[in-house]
Amino acid sequence: MNPASILKFLGAKKKFEDNHPKFEAFVRTVLSRPLEEGTVLEVTVTRPGEKPLTGNIRLQQSDLELLAELKELSEREK
Repeated sequence: MNPASILKFLGAKKKFEDNHPKFEAFVRTVLSRPLEEGTVLEVTVTRPGEKPLTGNIRLQQSDLELLAELKELSEREK
């Protein structure tokens, strides 16, 4: 990843965190303990005037490995 892309990403990440501080706190709480294989992640999207749409995934070992790599990348960029 080139430096300009990294800076752009970090700026967008900072803006997201500023706009949604409760979400950042939620994610930190969830990740304060290691996720385990078999953990279910569920997301609900509610658009204005529409019924909520919910989906979920049950984490597999390969998912946990990907999340660990993303976390490591994020920590290196700080």
